[in-house]
Amino acid sequence: KLNAAKGEGWVPIREDDKRYYRSEIKPKKQSNAVVICMMDTSGSMDTTKKYLARSFFFFLYHFIVRRYQNVEIVFVAHHTEAKEVTEEEFFSKGESGGTYISSAYVKALEIIKERYDVSLWNVYAFHCSDGDNFAPDNEKAISKAKELCEKSNLFGYVEIKPGSSTPGHYGYAESSMIKVFAKLKQTNFHSAIITQKGDVYPAFKKFMEKDRVKEEV
Repeated sequence: KLNAAKGEGWVPIREDDKRYYRSEIKPKKQSNAVVICMMDTSGSMDTTKKYLARSFFFFLYHFIVRRYQNVEIVFVAHHTEAKEVTEEEFFSKGESGGTYISSAYVKALEIIKERYDVSLWNVYAFHCSDGDNFAPDNEKAISKAKELCEKSNLFGYVEIKPGSSTPGHYGYAESSMIKVFAKLKQTNFHSAIITQKGDVYPAFKKFMEKDRVKEEV
């Protein structure tokens, strides 16, 4: 035994030594992914457009699930304002009025900041829209899209134009955000046009071929 009375063999205890230390187990980034699904739910997004969007998100989700052990999915619906909703609300409910695309990106960025630390989560953000947007919102949409690219492994914009005869040709419709997003030079941003059911899988495949999984620091 140590002889405390005489001080023999006594090892002084510092205040720092009295603290209770415990190891903190952090989840590994390579195991975690969040898929942020954004969609325009304004009056112009009819049942057919929502069906094509749902088909695209279906392929996307199942691809991510096979790649990561822990996958969460977030639904953001928007018109002039954006909000997080349930899956059922996302695909079934609509709103009257116009569209501010930037509202979806602002909400997505808020959700990432609050819940998904990018050092621990792989972020996949995808937005389906029919291309309509109030022109004054375009520059803000581009700015927020750039911010979303910085937080994401992959950010994709899918423009849904059922019945268009010349997919890929931007002159086929009066309104197209793809022309606006052409200003984006971020390598992890990609876009596609879906005009019919047969376009869904090729569009999905195009995005996944561009997936750039960030190396963990």
